[in-house]
Amino acid sequence: MFFDEIPIRVRYGETDQMGVVHHGNYALYFEIGRTEWLRKKGISYKQMEDEGVMLPVISMAVKFKKSIVYDQVIKVRTQLKKTPSVKIEFDYEILNENDDILATGNTVLAFINMTTNRPMKCPDYILEKLT
Repeated sequence: MFFDEIPIRVRYGETDQMGVVHHGNYALYFEIGRTEWLRKKGISYKQMEDEGVMLPVISMAVKFKKSIVYDQVIKVRTQLKKTPSVKIEFDYEILNENDDILATGNTVLAFINMTTNRPMKCPDYILEKLT
């Protein structure tokens, strides 16, 4: 399936006193990768929300392989795992400039109807853009 890479330079505020990226920032890196992946497919969170669809994260996993440090340029590689239904699932790799894998991850998000606050199937217009 289609994957996308986006470069990110690690900012000072994302690191601890040792200059290593705090583990909580990996969720942010995954979100950047995911939203840009969707944007390149012509899908935006704003458009979904304007049409009454929320996409909250319901599961996230990270495997840390090597430290990410201040001022390092990393790449977040994002890939859709399978065709979405009520859920959409992404896999991630965070790589350094030599393409060494620094971390891997996975998120699962649910399509939620904002009026009923209940799960719903992936809207057809999204499926069309993903196939």
